[in-house]
Amino acid sequence: MELTPGTRAFVTGASRGIGRELARQLAARGAVVGLSARSAGDLKALADELPGDHHTVHPADLRDADAVRDAVDAFAAHHGGIDLVAANAGMAHYGPFRDQSLQDALEMSEINWHGTLFTVHAGLPYLLDQGRGHVLVTSSGVALRSFPWGAVYGATKAAQRMFAEALRHELSGTGVSVTVVYPGGTDTGFHDHEQADRMPDWTDRVQKATPEGVAAAALAGVEADARSVYHPANVQLLGAVHGVSPKAADAILRRVLGGTAAPRRD
Repeated sequence: MELTPGTRAFVTGASRGIGRELARQLAARGAVVGLSARSAGDLKALADELPGDHHTVHPADLRDADAVRDAVDAFAAHHGGIDLVAANAGMAHYGPFRDQSLQDALEMSEINWHGTLFTVHAGLPYLLDQGRGHVLVTSSGVALRSFPWGAVYGATKAAQRMFAEALRHELSGTGVSVTVVYPGGTDTGFHDHEQADRMPDWTDRVQKATPEGVAAAALAGVEADARSVYHPANVQLLGAVHGVSPKAADAILRRVLGGTAAPRRD
């Protein structure tokens, strides 16, 4: 789809990181943006910064299906519909699974996977009713090859991937399409809530992309109706190698990120 002035875009996780940059770049193109996250104050501050004066704030906890639906419905009612649904919100708790609380594991599943499910389920009928529109899902490179200390996080991102891949086929002929973006490590505050000593060693050696670059690549993918967007490009290479030979991918990761990224050699 073409992102033109007046495009109506609903973005989750809009208060920070990639979601914040998606909102900024959409607004710079003249889109009308519905900003959703848990923090109403952060969303209001962002809305005041964006070019244009028709952006709306829709606080919602993505773990609450009714709250998500209310937010989507409010945006659609205010603006007369939706053209782009960006299911972007996500969070992580890193650490060995054996030491991880069930509460932390469930929180990742509820926000990353269920939040995507709730957002798309609420927004898709609006796109189908008008016979056009797009769904953008922010997954992660870990959906292609998961990493030690990120077992549950990787699982939630893989769930997004499989859901979006199937949905794209299901929507064939409807005028509505789906793009999945797979960012690598990105320079945001994504892990600010975690103690440094709880982060795996391999994360220190990941070359970080910028949220601006990820958002620009994602929106270009929407306009090109791309099935998948990988940023940086080496994310796609890792996924391709892992798909053919997990042992080969492990060997590459040990060389690039160190032994903690792939400690087993069998």
